[in-house]
Amino acid sequence: MWLKRGVLALLIMLVFGPYLLTKLPELIQHGVYAHRIRLPFFIDLSQPADFSQNHTVNMFLTSEEGISFGVWHTVPESLWKEAQGKDLAWYHKSLGDGRPVFIYLHGNTGTRAAPHRVGVAKILSTLEYHVLVPEYRGFGDSTGEPTEAGLTSDALYLYNWVKARSGKSRVVIWGHSLGTGVATNTAVKLVEKGEVFDGVILEGAFSSARQKITEHPFSWYYWKLPGVGLFLPEPWADNKVVFPTDENLKKMKSPILFLHSEDDHLVPIQIAQQMHEAAANAQNAERVKLVQFDGSLGYLHNGLYRDPQLPDILKKFVGSL
Repeated sequence: MWLKRGVLALLIMLVFGPYLLTKLPELIQHGVYAHRIRLPFFIDLSQPADFSQNHTVNMFLTSEEGISFGVWHTVPESLWKEAQGKDLAWYHKSLGDGRPVFIYLHGNTGTRAAPHRVGVAKILSTLEYHVLVPEYRGFGDSTGEPTEAGLTSDALYLYNWVKARSGKSRVVIWGHSLGTGVATNTAVKLVEKGEVFDGVILEGAFSSARQKITEHPFSWYYWKLPGVGLFLPEPWADNKVVFPTDENLKKMKSPILFLHSEDDHLVPIQIAQQMHEAAANAQNAERVKLVQFDGSLGYLHNGLYRDPQLPDILKKFVGSL
């Protein structure tokens, strides 16, 4: 009986093995980005008001041929009444009103409608900031498939789009989780062009260099599925996914604010502390700050938006720019 089962298993591997090998890049892509997991289910991203975003407009931008990505633009709360019924042109023009503009790059899995992402947008709006929340290619209602280069390209395109309409307004990029890798990649691309973000916020920042494969927040499939290491390479192998945040921090010229919960279950607080130290050494302690949130508060990886002190922390950071 065991011999028969062994032969059957071998035959299955011989038949399906070559096919699985051709699908490795796609499997790795889904493991890292989890972009097909679109929570909450059955939502209409073209209607931000359904998520209490009543002064928000939905739009699409085309970063390259065949790539259209969705974006929510939420205006400052004081413009709530004026914003009712306004068209895209009004929202675009509002970016030049002198208020700071935030670009929020979310983490993997789900869409811009996730509660913690909506929560961040509401805080920024209450503080009288504009906030644009893009949906990466392949996520939500955006076309294409996610790649590291593609996500970085989309973020850079959105920044340039905002700068063309925001005049002298300060532009701050806020990356959360996976978004911190996209944010630092984009920041380095700007430095190479002789430009910088006015400010950078890195929430729940991860490090592909400092976190072992068994600990990495975007590679659960690699270490939880028995025997998968025999067939799938590590996510970082062959430079399929890199996000070299550590190296990026050494090149960045913008003021940086790290936000991290001490009970983060995906990225240990020690990782944030080490990256903060590296970034501060590259610039100085005045331009690079780390705010740690007590682990007893239970914020984990996604809950910092609930902290009552966060608005003051953000105002202080923006005021220093």
